[in-house]
Amino acid sequence: MRPNDNPEPEITMDMTPLIDMVFILLIFFMVTTTFVKDMKLELERPKASSAVAASSKAIRLFIDRNGDTYLDGEPIRIWLIQSKLRDLLGTAPSKVVLVVTDEGVPAGKLVEVVDQARLAGAESVGVATKKEAG
Repeated sequence: MRPNDNPEPEITMDMTPLIDMVFILLIFFMVTTTFVKDMKLELERPKASSAVAASSKAIRLFIDRNGDTYLDGEPIRIWLIQSKLRDLLGTAPSKVVLVVTDEGVPAGKLVEVVDQARLAGAESVGVATKKEAG
C-alpha cells in the first residue's frame, strides 16, 4: 500500500468579505434611518376631530404652558426662531414645520411662532393636536 501522493485539495470559503458587507449594510441602514425627535415636555395638546397624522420628517417647535419655545429640545427665543429654522429648512428634505403646543397657550404666542416659521421659508406650518403628535 502506497500513500496517496495526490490528495484532493481542500476547499475552503473565506467569510471575511461576507462579514464586511454585513457590517457595511448595517452602518448604511443606521445612518439613513430617520428618527423622530420628541421632547420630554408634558403638554396638554388640544383636540381636533379633523386631525390627521403628521409627517415624521417635519421640524417640530414646542410651546409649553409658560409660553417658552423649544426647537430640537433646546430653548429658543422668538427672535431667533426665524434664523434657526431657515438653517434647518435649507437642509431638510421637506419644508414642513409642526408646532406642538400646550392647550393653555395664548393664541397670540401661537400666531407669533407660526408667523416666524412662515417667514423662515416653511412651505407648510401645522399645529399639532393629540391625534397628530401622538
